[in-house]
Amino acid sequence: MVFKIRFLAVSLGVLVLFSSALAQNALRETFFGEADAALELADAANAELLSPRNYERATEAFEDAEEGLRRGRNIEYVRDKTSEAAEYYSRAAEAAKLARTVLAQVMKSRQDAANAKAPQLAAEQWQDAQREFADAIRYLERGDLKRSKRLDIEATAHYRDAELTAIKAQYLTETRQLLEDADRARVGRYAPATLEKAQKLLADAERELNENRYDTDMPRNLAQQANYEARHAIHLSEVVRKVRDRDLSTEQLILDWEKPLREIAGAADVVPDMATGPDELQATLVDFVETLRADKQRLEQQNEEYALRLAETEEEISALDERLGGATEERAALVQRLEAQARIKAQFEEVEKLFGREEARVFREGDTIILRLVGLTFDSGQSEIKQESFNLLAKVERAIDLFPRSELVIEGHTDSHGSDELNQKLSQDRAGAVQQYMINAMRLPDYRLIATGFGETQPVANNETAAGRARNRRIDIIIKPDLESSAP
Repeated sequence: MVFKIRFLAVSLGVLVLFSSALAQNALRETFFGEADAALELADAANAELLSPRNYERATEAFEDAEEGLRRGRNIEYVRDKTSEAAEYYSRAAEAAKLARTVLAQVMKSRQDAANAKAPQLAAEQWQDAQREFADAIRYLERGDLKRSKRLDIEATAHYRDAELTAIKAQYLTETRQLLEDADRARVGRYAPATLEKAQKLLADAERELNENRYDTDMPRNLAQQANYEARHAIHLSEVVRKVRDRDLSTEQLILDWEKPLREIAGAADVVPDMATGPDELQATLVDFVETLRADKQRLEQQNEEYALRLAETEEEISALDERLGGATEERAALVQRLEAQARIKAQFEEVEKLFGREEARVFREGDTIILRLVGLTFDSGQSEIKQESFNLLAKVERAIDLFPRSELVIEGHTDSHGSDELNQKLSQDRAGAVQQYMINAMRLPDYRLIATGFGETQPVANNETAAGRARNRRIDIIIKPDLESSAP
């Protein structure tokens, strides 16, 4: 019996609280509707910024009304406070509309400065402008239009200054820091001409920003050139200092500068003959690059022509289908083969993405894919696969997995140094080592694998250069997909 009484008492208390909450919600909807609507309009007009005095008074009255309702104060008190809040929010919204008209210039300059990250990059100027902007709004709220406009002009100037400072910081800070580093390193003593060029470029960039801060393409480019010349001056000063201090001989300096040309020549498969200077080699390399550029343009044009012809052929096939009234057995086989070739093309593109340039070159000859494993190297005269090559071979396994029924040929090749017999044996041993690795580590059946050594008989580069010989020492993996059994 006692338990029932307690239960009824608790239930009654819960009902009273629930009823009280419902009553408060009903009262809030009754008395706060006008104030809520006025608050929404004030926020939409950004009145908290543009009419802070009115907005603050409205917020104080609104919070007093909420507190009064929560504490169960007199209904008249709550009604008066919500009415007061609605009145001040409405005033704030109207004042904000006026401010957007009267202070339109300073508001635009404020937004431009904010977009340029002036609060972070020109903090002091930004704060000065902010104070003047706040004063302009305060006087406008008081009805002192003349004083508000004067502060509007001053704040606009400060915002524009802050914007320009921020823009310069974005584009010129790195250059200025480089020139300061150059000054500390006394670069002007050893590379004055290059340093002066960097300083002039910086001045030109700053002038361009002063004259037209919104057209940043030119100053950005000038700043980039200035950065380059500043870094170049620092580098040159270090070289000149070493020469003057006799830490580097003039001969060694010239040989060091020839080294990059030799490496470029090796990449171009050109003998780097600089016995009488670099001019002849330079002309040869320029001609090589121009030829490559022309070949690239020609291939791109051919590709466009082939794509156009393919589209026309597909249209002709479609038209023939309509006239012949359906597919024949021969056409079905052709379609199946074309689909298989399309899949191989897509798989080839996936294989290309697997390897970095320093790991492998990926080629396609018809339906055959060639992996030239430039990153797979052996110790001189040895055929043992080094542990550092395991990651590369793991990528090879992923490439092979894309063609599960393909035939695989492992080709070993050497450069021309050494006897023909030894090179033939070494290339065969290396191809065999890769074949055995594939059987043991990749679990590939041996019937899919053929290992062949070609010695020095199939060079892909000039054996007269070190870079060419390095490219000739290689393992090629030939993947021959099975078109007939290829399935999507």
